Amino acid sequence: MAVRGLNKMDKGNNPGKNLLIVTAILAALGLLLLYSASRSISPVSISVPVYIKQFLWLIFAILIFVTLKNFDYRHWHKLAHILYFVTLILLLLVLAVGTGRAGRWLKIGWFNFQPSEFAKFVLIVVLARYFSIRDMQRFTTLLGGVLITGIPFFLILIQPNLGTAFLFIMIFFSMAYLAGAKRKHLLILLFVGILLSPVLWMGLKDYQKQRLIIFLNPWKDPLGKGYNILQSKITIGSGGIIGKGFLKGTQTKLAFLPEFHTDFIFCLLAEEFGLVGVLVLLFLYYVFLNQVLKITLTTQDSFGRLVGTGIMVMFLIQIFVNIGMACGILPVAGIPLPFLSYGGSALIVSFICVATIYNLWKNITLF
Repeated sequence: MAVRGLNKMDKGNNPGKNLLIVTAILAALGLLLLYSASRSISPVSISVPVYIKQFLWLIFAILIFVTLKNFDYRHWHKLAHILYFVTLILLLLVLAVGTGRAGRWLKIGWFNFQPSEFAKFVLIVVLARYFSIRDMQRFTTLLGGVLITGIPFFLILIQPNLGTAFLFIMIFFSMAYLAGAKRKHLLILLFVGILLSPVLWMGLKDYQKQRLIIFLNPWKDPLGKGYNILQSKITIGSGGIIGKGFLKGTQTKLAFLPEFHTDFIFCLLAEEFGLVGVLVLLFLYYVFLNQVLKITLTTQDSFGRLVGTGIMVMFLIQIFVNIGMACGILPVAGIPLPFLSYGGSALIVSFICVATIYNLWKNITLF
C-alpha cells in the first residue's frame, strides 16, 4: 500500500519538514553573515551591498523551490540527456566568452551565471539515470560513467576550476559504489587516476600549483601565496570560545582576510561567534545532511536513491572542503559554503537540490 508524503512517519519525525526548517535557518544565517561582511571598511560590493544581492537571489531561489517541489523528480530521468547536452554547450561558452574571476561566468544581462555550479546537479541526474539502467557488475558500465563525468570534468578543469572538478570525481565514485559497482573495478579506476596524476599536475596553472605547494608550508610566502591561509587561521583563532560579537570582527572588518564573503565566510562566522557559533553551524549541517540521508535511504526507487546520494555527497564535500580550506588543513579550492557563501548560482542550485530531495520525500512509497 502506498503512503504519501507526510503520512509516512509521525509528525515528530518528518524528514521533509525538518529539511525545509534547517534550510531556512542556514539561508537566514547566510544573510546575517553577509550583512556583517558588508560593514567592512573595504566594501565587497561597489554599488549594491552583497546582503541585498543575496537576499534577491534568495527570493528567486525560493520561487524556484516552490515551482520544483511539486515537480516529480522522475521527470529528471527523462530530461537527463537534454540537460547534459545544454550543460556542455554552456561550459564550452564559458571557455570562449567567460567573464569575471578566472572567466567562470557567463554574463546574461545583469545576471552573472556560473554553469559549473549547475553542472554539479546535472551530473548527478545523468549518472543516476545511467547507473540505474545499466549492469553495474560490468567494468564497461563504469567506463561509460567515466566518460560521462570526464567531459564536463575537463571542461571545468581548464576554466580553470580545480575545486569543482575534484567534486565531480567524488560524486562519480560515491554514486558508482552505491549503484553496485564492484570494489575491484573502482580500485582499478582509482589506481589509474593516481598513475595519471603527474599529467594532471603538468596541466595545472602556475597559481594552482603554487596553492598546493604553499598549503604544505604557508610560511614560505606569508605575504604572498600563503597570506590567505595564514590570515584565515588567525581570523578563526581570534574568535575564541564565544566570539567578538556580531559586527565586531576586526580581521574581516579591517579587510585583513580577502574573500571573507565568499570562500572564507566560515572565518567571519568563527571570528564573530567563536567556537560556539562554529558548533551550532556544524550541528545545522549535520541535521541537514541527516534529513537528506533519511529520505534517500527510505526510497525504493534506484534512480531516486542515486540522485539523493549524489546530492548528499555534493553538499558534504563542499562543507568539508570549504571548512577544511578555511582551517588550513586543505588547499584553497574556491568551493562555496552551502547557503552561506555569497553567490547566486550556488544558492539557486542548492535550492534546486533541496526541492528535488523534498519531492523525493513526497513520492516515497513504503510497502
